[in-house]
Amino acid sequence: MQKVNEKRAVELVTKLMAIPGMSCEESEVAAVVESQLNEMGIAASCISHDSAHKKSPAGGALGNMIVKLPGNRKRSRIMLSAHLDTVPICVGCEPKRRGRTIYSANPETGLGADDRAGVASVLISVMEAMESGVSLPPITMCFFVQEEIGLHGSRFMTVSKLGKPAMALNFDGGDPYKMTVGATGGERMKIRLTGLPAHAGLAPEEGASAVHAAGVAIGSLVENKWLGAVRKNGKKGSSNIGVINGGVATNVVAGAAKVTAEARSHDSSCRSAIADAIEKAFVQAAEKTKAKDGTQVRAEVERRVDYDSFRLDPKSPAVILAREAIKHLGVKPAKAISDGGVDANWLVKHGIPTVTVGCGQRDVHTNQETLDIDDYIAACEIGRYMIQNIG
Repeated sequence: MQKVNEKRAVELVTKLMAIPGMSCEESEVAAVVESQLNEMGIAASCISHDSAHKKSPAGGALGNMIVKLPGNRKRSRIMLSAHLDTVPICVGCEPKRRGRTIYSANPETGLGADDRAGVASVLISVMEAMESGVSLPPITMCFFVQEEIGLHGSRFMTVSKLGKPAMALNFDGGDPYKMTVGATGGERMKIRLTGLPAHAGLAPEEGASAVHAAGVAIGSLVENKWLGAVRKNGKKGSSNIGVINGGVATNVVAGAAKVTAEARSHDSSCRSAIADAIEKAFVQAAEKTKAKDGTQVRAEVERRVDYDSFRLDPKSPAVILAREAIKHLGVKPAKAISDGGVDANWLVKHGIPTVTVGCGQRDVHTNQETLDIDDYIAACEIGRYMIQNIG
């Protein structure tokens, strides 16, 4: 198989990484992607956006970009995907090449290879397949919004627009030879504690401290081993109290506090049990925290499943084809189960078996981020192989 056109691939990813596009602000990069699709000869009628942003709690400028190509209808439809958004540290990126890597010449910024390298991998894979002259299957390209703030794009996507793909290849991460075939599930929690303020020096007993209740709850979770690494009844997961805000002054009993927490596990029942334990701890701690007149702290707990866990069967056609594509490059493929969420969590939930491979990203979400060109090109070659060889 002919090598991917490296010059073109590097020029495209460099162009994409230079465009600002934080979560909810993806319009500019989407416009450049659409321009590239036009240059590839793809008709405007094949390109659409869904309404994911209207369902997302974050709002946003636009929904997911979906590109649906007819191909040879006797073959199965394949989908390639990546996310458009980057994290705030990447705004102001100045991509520069140095040897076999790309970095940001602006030392204050990240590169945005997460996930513009994925976006470029989708485009280059399809571009190379289109130019190969072989019969192509129906292809769907999907460019997600708002991945970085909770996988909102893939969660709220309009599945009916995809054309019923038999499988998907998602580009996100570093190592292209590592197939992520499973990932943990995550549940996010917002806890609001409402107490009774009072003067902390003159009459502290007249108050019911929301901060005190939070401390009691956290202490209970630590004591009962529900915080941090969780091992219960032969199952394992993790939890974290991420943010605490509360009180107004040192001389005022805290009348309110807000806490954010999360629970994760590869087992859905374990994840739910961890979240249940967190909720119970805060509710009970609030009930025990009272003012002199009997007024209790009140706890309100809001829970949301960010993504459910999944694990593909090793005999899944998506896993088999991805393995073949990597072997074709002369490398032994590795399988991985991620402890973080990826868009594949929701794609599998939507009924689309999805393998995720890396595309050369290194040190993402930091100002030390780089893109490994060799790994990026390998990702493009894996994508092209899968397009050309799906049954």
